[in-house]
Amino acid sequence: MSMNWPQLLSRKRLGSKDEPSASASRTDYQRDYDRIVFSSAFRRMQDKTQIFPLSKIDYVRTRLTHSLESSSVGRSLGTLVGEQIIARHQLRATEASDFGDICAAACLSHDIGNPPFGHSGEDGIRHWAETAEYGRRRVGVLKGSQRDDFLQFEGNAQGFRVLSRLQNRDNRGGLQLTCATLAAFTKYPRESCIGNGRFDGVSAKKQGFTAEDQELFSEVAETVGLIRKDPVMAIWCRHPLAFLVEAADDICYRVIDIEDGYRLGHLSFQEALDLFCPILTDQASQHARLNRITGDKEKIEFLRAKVISQVISEVLSCFLDNETEMMAGRFDEPLMKLIGKRREMERLIEVATDKIYCAPEVVEIETAGFQVISELLERFIQILDDIAEHGEAASPRSQMMVRLIPDQFIGLHRVPSPDGYTRLLRLTDFVSGMTDSYAVSLYKKLTGISLPGG
Repeated sequence: MSMNWPQLLSRKRLGSKDEPSASASRTDYQRDYDRIVFSSAFRRMQDKTQIFPLSKIDYVRTRLTHSLESSSVGRSLGTLVGEQIIARHQLRATEASDFGDICAAACLSHDIGNPPFGHSGEDGIRHWAETAEYGRRRVGVLKGSQRDDFLQFEGNAQGFRVLSRLQNRDNRGGLQLTCATLAAFTKYPRESCIGNGRFDGVSAKKQGFTAEDQELFSEVAETVGLIRKDPVMAIWCRHPLAFLVEAADDICYRVIDIEDGYRLGHLSFQEALDLFCPILTDQASQHARLNRITGDKEKIEFLRAKVISQVISEVLSCFLDNETEMMAGRFDEPLMKLIGKRREMERLIEVATDKIYCAPEVVEIETAGFQVISELLERFIQILDDIAEHGEAASPRSQMMVRLIPDQFIGLHRVPSPDGYTRLLRLTDFVSGMTDSYAVSLYKKLTGISLPGG
């Protein structure tokens, strides 16, 4: 059994009965990209942490700028791969730019489901579900993937919810992106509860959709022809282009975190130089060009661009070498682990972990974020449960504080769902969709730290 490219590139839109666009000037995949750009969830990423939370320095990347940069790398990777795949398989009805546009749209949205405060926000939701006095009891009564959706909360799965359900919520399929883009977006095509250690490979590392969204992802998987790994559990092999989406993200955060670390003074110019230069193959030529650049900042920017270009070429070769195995569902490891300069690229992470990710301003804000996320969830779920169980007899406090939650995260006519899993899911939709600043502001209001007019 093997996947095939014409089906993998399906232009069918999730939840839409309309036929794919016949326009030659703007393809369906370009429409995907535009729909993501104009979504409110994408705009909110301008105030979501990449590495340095709540940074007041304009230069430092946010989730939004990181996503744009990853999208640029993804488009390059996809287009280069597309040229070779089209020639290899004689795909006459496909353009190389189609591959690039799918990867660009998927990369653009790859962090769209991440909660406030970066990965500590994900940890905060998991920690709340496992240890908070009220939250632990509420999550504990659930079973299977419904329970693990919270115990193993994952920004990638939340991202699929944003794209396929929460944005344009009146439409089945949400933004109604093409199934090709949604499948390429989903790096982890599995539900949350599949049994520890039962499935190997990077694609089984985390979950890619919640229990509520399993039917939607199943439709995507069947449309593009992903290979199912288990007849009962919801787990599939990756779409081949998802490996490129993963690689684009890996390239950007490894290289650019070093650049940001240098700009903020956590790394010296020489340290950044010593990290970037060994990755380049033509070092003599690059050193000659580097010596013609006067400013240290500009030298690091030049090296960053050259490193990214170098690694793109290596990832392209690895993808093409393993394409047959990918199509058969037998390849399941990050492409970055196979490139010739993998050790040098791993060194970037090691140094960033040692000198950047543990910087005081990072740790202090992420620690505070942990408290903010947990407190918001703990307080609001008690309010929603009180109203769901007692209606108009709910406490005056609950009836007042529930006004802070928008309609879409409560239920029809502002009546919480009678189902406990659904109430929890709507609440994590609300909290994970917050920007860093809004989460802090709401926390201060709830706890009385900040009062109106004070």
